[in-house]
Amino acid sequence: MQRQKRRQTATSSKAGRLRHITRNMPRRAHEILDGGSLYWVIRGRVQARQRIIAIETVTGPDCVDRCALILDSSLVSTMPLRMRAFQGWRYLSKFDTPPDLGGDAHSLPDKIVVELQELGLL
Repeated sequence: MQRQKRRQTATSSKAGRLRHITRNMPRRAHEILDGGSLYWVIRGRVQARQRIIAIETVTGPDCVDRCALILDSSLVSTMPLRMRAFQGWRYLSKFDTPPDLGGDAHSLPDKIVVELQELGLL
């Protein structure tokens, strides 16, 4: 039997909460719950984040316990930051997180924001 690789994405739970299922419970969960976010890498750049509001253990259809990151429904656009897609936990320091987009930059198309950032203008 060939093993199929499953992509893990954000899903809606039965309770209507948005959650992201992952294999392992984070070792530093208390730090994540203290204002942490899940950063989304889209087309090779971090472009958005969602605040993590809770972490729960859930049992999958294969009877294996997994970790559910319960996410805020608000998606916050961030300044595009080049980053390879990654698996596993990433603990970013305050200095490594991309700033949230706001003001005039938010209304610009993504391509222009990326170009301005590469030129050092944003």
